[in-house]
Amino acid sequence: MEDIRALVAILAIMVGTFFSLAGVLGMVRLPDVYSRLHATGKVGIYGAVLLLVAAAVWTPLGWGRALLLMALLMVTGPVSAHVISSAAYRIGLPMKNAIRDDLAAAQSQADDN
Repeated sequence: MEDIRALVAILAIMVGTFFSLAGVLGMVRLPDVYSRLHATGKVGIYGAVLLLVAAAVWTPLGWGRALLLMALLMVTGPVSAHVISSAAYRIGLPMKNAIRDDLAAAQSQADDN
């Protein structure tokens, strides 16, 4: 049983570290704030959750705290990324290589009313 827990913890650490590194790489390499928030808001959160899974599997006394932290990360991570990107759009930070801007049409329609 101890070997299975160790294997699950090591696997979760490896996958969580991969996701965390992908989030950092996205933060460094992507061109604008909106793309960077996508990388850190999704991939980085999954990396942190998997690392919490590894910690909870390795030390079973921490399942309650780990589950609470996982839930908080899964709820607040995407919400905070959305709030930051909304604020960036409202202050006028440009999108690099934007194909379409759905918010511009909605904003001009709201200004007309």
